[in-house]
Amino acid sequence: MKRAGMLRQVSDFSDFSRGHWLQELLCQGEEPSHVQSSPDGQHLLVIQKSRPPPLPRVVAFQRHSVSGADLERNWQLPEPALVGLLFLQSPVTLGSWVMAIVWEHGRTEVWHFVVAVGWQLLQTLELCQGVRARIVSVCSQGTSLAWCEERPPLDAHSDISKCAFRFCVCTRALEVGEQGVRLGSIRIVLHNSPEYQILASPQHVFLVPAAAANFATTSKFLLIWHPEKAKLAITAPSAGFVHSKVLHSSSESDFRKLLLGSVGLLSGLAPLDIHTSAVSNNGGLLLVSTKGAVNMVEPDGTQRHIFDLEGGPLAQGRPVQLKTFGRILACVLAGVLYLVDQNSGRLIEKKILGMKEVHFLESLGEEDSIQLLTQTGIYSFSFSKPEDSSRPEPCLVEMVFEEACRYYQRRSLSSSKLTVEKLKKGGVFQAPVALTAILQHSLRQKQKPAQGLPDTYAKLLSTMSLELQSYMSLELLKTCVVCAPESEVESYCEELVEQEVSRVLHSDMDKDNLVYLNSVFASFPKAAWKAMRSCLQLQQNGDGHLVARATPEVWKKVLGGPQQEELGHNGVVPLFELICASFLRFKPKWLPSFVELTQQYVGISWAYSSKEGPEGRVPLYKRALGVLARNNKRSEADDEMELELLLCSKRPKAVLQALHLLICLKQWQRVVEVAEKFSKLSPLLNKEIFTTLLTEFAQHRELDPYLDTLWPLCPAELTASDILTVVLQHLPRSQEDPVPFSSEGNQLTVGLLKPLLQRVVQRPCVQDEMYSDALQSPIFPPPTPPREHKIPSKAVANGAPQPPVARTSSPSAVVQGDTV
Repeated sequence: MKRAGMLRQVSDFSDFSRGHWLQELLCQGEEPSHVQSSPDGQHLLVIQKSRPPPLPRVVAFQRHSVSGADLERNWQLPEPALVGLLFLQSPVTLGSWVMAIVWEHGRTEVWHFVVAVGWQLLQTLELCQGVRARIVSVCSQGTSLAWCEERPPLDAHSDISKCAFRFCVCTRALEVGEQGVRLGSIRIVLHNSPEYQILASPQHVFLVPAAAANFATTSKFLLIWHPEKAKLAITAPSAGFVHSKVLHSSSESDFRKLLLGSVGLLSGLAPLDIHTSAVSNNGGLLLVSTKGAVNMVEPDGTQRHIFDLEGGPLAQGRPVQLKTFGRILACVLAGVLYLVDQNSGRLIEKKILGMKEVHFLESLGEEDSIQLLTQTGIYSFSFSKPEDSSRPEPCLVEMVFEEACRYYQRRSLSSSKLTVEKLKKGGVFQAPVALTAILQHSLRQKQKPAQGLPDTYAKLLSTMSLELQSYMSLELLKTCVVCAPESEVESYCEELVEQEVSRVLHSDMDKDNLVYLNSVFASFPKAAWKAMRSCLQLQQNGDGHLVARATPEVWKKVLGGPQQEELGHNGVVPLFELICASFLRFKPKWLPSFVELTQQYVGISWAYSSKEGPEGRVPLYKRALGVLARNNKRSEADDEMELELLLCSKRPKAVLQALHLLICLKQWQRVVEVAEKFSKLSPLLNKEIFTTLLTEFAQHRELDPYLDTLWPLCPAELTASDILTVVLQHLPRSQEDPVPFSSEGNQLTVGLLKPLLQRVVQRPCVQDEMYSDALQSPIFPPPTPPREHKIPSKAVANGAPQPPVARTSSPSAVVQGDTV
């Protein structure tokens, strides 16, 4: 359910040590203070920069404080500035924290907080090895620190291009134990690089180009470092994952060598548009563009859009606060709080705070509330369920009206934009209203007995009952996936993927659904393969042939839909290509049979010469070959698969192409088998195959063992003269003068060609066959039939005697005498 938020004050700073001073620090000056809290929310640190008087400083405050030493650090302006405050949990005492204060020149102070004692300085360390190094960004990742430092060149007049790549990304273990602080050896992750902002998630480190690093193509991509795998990945939000490399040694950490194989691709990409960046609690990178678009970059390099902030373009100095609480993303912009569902991108709540300066605080274990620090105190924005739990989920109702808006807008001739509010108030479109009422009626049954439904919707409810049951079972299955133990997640995911694939196959296969299917196949390849087999009902019969029992409508979705030229080159491929890729991955032996099967269903699913059918486009076997060609590593199995795909199409050009491939591979036994099998398809193909083999026969002696099988394939229209012409044109040219009796045994002799010529000469020609019936008559010419004399009709009338009639063996042979 959508949850209504309530904002209430939980602290007026009276529960903090020196609470009145904390309030004064937050209210001083015009420049906002930087506020950071410990992961448990009990310690609050306020950093004041460039505020003389007093001097720049960092002050720590403890919530629910007891007596103990406070932490306050001042520094003179000429001194190196403060770069970061990093909290590390102490393994010595549960609930105690260790804080590292990192300065620009690498000096690091490690402070330890102990209850009833307060903050104590444990040790002062030096992170950087060089004296001239300067840290620009730092973060903590596990028990290590990662930072980007500037290493100025020794020559002050160095080239500008060299100065742009004067930064280095390093990491170093920092462990706090009973024996004190141990600083591990320095490790270089990347050197000779531009300036990066370092952001860490529990398993990954994101390297975001700094605003000042606008050099060539370096501002067009992000870097993601996987410390456990020692792998560095290049990803561009506009193109997705680009390249990755495992860093086995420091020599492979050079920035320019890392980009060496991807410069061409990266140069054509648009520069990054980043206003604000932060790490979410699920390990992704949140990016806010200057246009107000909030996007999530996953650790695998993929990007998805979440939400668009209101208010137009964002100026560079306009702050945007980002924080994730469970699955909810909280954004504060210009005193307005936005609460967005990270998974669906739906706006849950928008609240005007009316406060000038707002900071998010950590709230450990409280995902249903957000802690906000303001100049007047700490406020909690909590979520509570509406009292009337019998109401349907407003999120689902809103989805119905939004989908109806898109549907009616596509079919509207008006230029005015249709909104959800107009749709609800207009009263013209009754379909979304009816569907909303039915959903309210059905979902209410889960909480309390069903109330009456209007009679006008009762018939529609009976029609939709099966669809509603499917929806409810799908929602239940999603809940099982979330709550199931790790051992059962895979089975639940397979069932969920099967239902989703089946749903898409029974809906319109537009571009959005195709993009969704691509993401399903990429995220759950094995489950998607099983789901597609189930939807198409693919199986082998008793003879070992592949059969399918899918309906013609499903085949239309598989073979039709948006094609590659409509989708562009963004990594999305048509459904047929997706299925072929699954066959290659999980059941490659079935792919040729599947292509042959799809060719049979083309005629069933589309009428003859239909413009929507796939026959007018790229042939199916060529589309399958395109999927095969995407394999980076070519093997003998791929060559064999290419032959099978060419032959299963039974197209003349494909068969001849396969025949030439077999000849190149010198697989003469298969050459003869293919020729014998496919020569029966058409006389024209028979002639092309025989001419090709006759050419090979004239050039070498590899086909001599198979001549008894080849000669019967000779087409009827080929004469001895045609055969001799082909042979003479393709005889191999010798460098030496020909001799009558060669010592080499690879020359063509008349004896090898004689059986074929005898066969052709002794065979009756086509004209002889046309008159064979006449030529095979026992007597030629046929005998003249006997004549019959006819008596005039007057004589017969006068009673004159009639002469005897000459009869023959056949009545049809009687001929009247007067007409001869």
